Amino acid sequence: MLIVDAHLDLAYNAVRGREVHRGASVQTAAAGDGTPSVGLPDLVAGNVKLLCGTIFCEPALGNSPGYKNAEEAAAQAQQQLKWYYRQFADGALELVTLRSQLSFDESASPPRAIILMEGADPLQSADDVAEWFDAGLRIVGLAWKRTRLAGGTGDPGGLTEEGRTLVEALDRYRIIHDASHLAEQSFWELLDRTTGPVMASHSNCRAIVPTDRQLSDDMIREIARRGGVIGINFFDKFLIAPNDTGRRATLADVVAHVKHMCDLIGDATHVGLGTDMDGGFGAERIPQEIRTSADLPNVADALQTGGFSETDVKGILGQNWMRFFSQNLGE
Repeated sequence: MLIVDAHLDLAYNAVRGREVHRGASVQTAAAGDGTPSVGLPDLVAGNVKLLCGTIFCEPALGNSPGYKNAEEAAAQAQQQLKWYYRQFADGALELVTLRSQLSFDESASPPRAIILMEGADPLQSADDVAEWFDAGLRIVGLAWKRTRLAGGTGDPGGLTEEGRTLVEALDRYRIIHDASHLAEQSFWELLDRTTGPVMASHSNCRAIVPTDRQLSDDMIREIARRGGVIGINFFDKFLIAPNDTGRRATLADVVAHVKHMCDLIGDATHVGLGTDMDGGFGAERIPQEIRTSADLPNVADALQTGGFSETDVKGILGQNWMRFFSQNLGE
């Protein structure tokens, strides 16, 4: 089955020294990141035909290194963008900016990538949107934790005045909004203001894991009502309920989040994958049936065991994202 993974921090890992062009099993892990689980060969082996490749710039929090202002964030972002363009030039990835580029055959072509900015601090002003759009940016999440634009995970608040201005600029280019990581107030304010498409690249159910990093039932319903898709995150902290800790996550946990969303929405057409694998955690922190991206086809078996039809399984693994992007990327 064709697989789409809507959230992978490929460039973030590569610029920190990870050999992402190699298989995960032969990569050298960065300190503190755990065992690698994503490499470009693994994506090909897992039939991941399309992915959202993030530009994720880490802010300085406490004593940790990172950007301290928008200018420094923009410099980090440009370094990651250059890495993606090297992969495009080498034929390791193919850039997708148009719906016409979403037609796939069964050949062993490289994965195609849509560029997603996770946390919009690298956009120094609304005037930067045009340049980034020309460079291929098609999805933006305003927050990671709090940014100067919006409240985010663990840091409540609404959109700032600068954030509201940026939303208008993103909408002029019909750039897709990623609601993952938005604080509750920012989420609802964004949806009240935007005329553009909305998705959640890597978010799970607050009803199962009750933190502000997950989506409430009302959020899930609203994203689906607006035609969006939600990608299930594979990080065990976001899969396992707090009263069920002390064990490895399994694909049954993934299925539980999928089922909850589908029950709320009424069908399986608005749920997909956004694994976030290697997003600062290793293979030890993802479902134990998945060692690398090459094992993502195992998700199909888990969904079928969980009672999903073949049509639903194809949708969740990739076709739902394909439909969403076909509807919301330009000609």
